[in-house]
Amino acid sequence: MNAIGLLVMILFVLMVFVGKGQGVKAFVGLVCNFLAIFILMILINWQFNPYIVTSIMSLIILSVAIYLGADNTNVTNIAFKTSVIVVAIIMILTIIIQYFGQFQGFTTENSEELEGLSLTVGLSFSHIAMIAMVISVLGAVAEASMAISADLTEVIERTPNMTSMRLYAHSRIIGGQILGTAINTLFFGVLGANIPLLIWFVRLRYPIAMFVNAKLLMVEVVTMLLGMLGILLSIWVASWLVVRTHVKQQKVVIKNERNI
Repeated sequence: MNAIGLLVMILFVLMVFVGKGQGVKAFVGLVCNFLAIFILMILINWQFNPYIVTSIMSLIILSVAIYLGADNTNVTNIAFKTSVIVVAIIMILTIIIQYFGQFQGFTTENSEELEGLSLTVGLSFSHIAMIAMVISVLGAVAEASMAISADLTEVIERTPNMTSMRLYAHSRIIGGQILGTAINTLFFGVLGANIPLLIWFVRLRYPIAMFVNAKLLMVEVVTMLLGMLGILLSIWVASWLVVRTHVKQQKVVIKNERNI
């Protein structure tokens, strides 16, 4: 057994130990999402439309991650709607950013690894860059949507008669806490993954201009910023959907009481 297999087994045992049945569902969802990404790569290799394939696979990944991550139907429905809206916005922004930034392809830092290999693979590297950016933000968007939806739903369950203004105030407090921790997670994840590259740039005495224009580094930075934007939009959209649903339910309750 190799190291990856051992780590997967440890992950499964810990998820079952901590989450019991929910942990098993989360692990199954993880496996399903891995298969979805694998199918995505196959379909792109078969020259299917990258925008349609990415949209469909994003919906599948989001639905698996959200609906297998919680049992509360109201929470999962709001989180899924939020994620779909935010990912659609992020995808449009990614296409625009990729068009102007031209982040596709490999860099001079990859030349040694690519020596002797052919790059004429018959695929658009621009489309591949777009797909990579969109897929990279799905987890952050789904997590933020679930967190804010679950917290606000719990607040509503404890105080059913809460007004929309008070609920918005709670959403700002909870959203600020989620935003801070999620953005720090993204930032330190990207920083940790690129420390060797940063050390290399410093040792080679790259000027600031080369830092800013280094494609290998800027792709990671842009992906991180898109993830941060996705988290922020998820908090806003989910808060609005939760408040809107709560107001509708209050109106239905008041109408039923009047009819009685």
